[in-house]
Amino acid sequence: MKIYLDACVLNRLSDDRTQARVAVEAEVIENIFRMILLGSAEWSASVALEREIARNPDRDKRNDALGLLSYANEFREIAAAVRERAKELHAAGYGAFDALHLAYAEADGADALLTTDDRFIKKAGRGLGKPLVPVMNR
Repeated sequence: MKIYLDACVLNRLSDDRTQARVAVEAEVIENIFRMILLGSAEWSASVALEREIARNPDRDKRNDALGLLSYANEFREIAAAVRERAKELHAAGYGAFDALHLAYAEADGADALLTTDDRFIKKAGRGLGKPLVPVMNR
């Protein structure tokens, strides 16, 4: 199984877990990382993910998320085809980073793009831009 994780997934691990939803999502993400470490899941990351994380003003969260990138099985640079697909997705209504993440996930042949962003999930669920990869939170 190949997955693409967006920045909010990585940040979820350092969020306050007093809310039930946050605690459950963090636990699921921890399990995903166990799967990555055991080799039963493959994580494809990108320079867009790294750039989005670098913009986080919370130094501790930023450093924690950047440190997690070392567990990625693949790390992709921006390619022309990804850039063009991201432009299409952005024009369809996705935010700039969401469009890039989805374009990377598609280019990598990911089985799923995981996020904790409900708006991103809803847009993809409505088929905006005809996503080729399911966008989900679990």
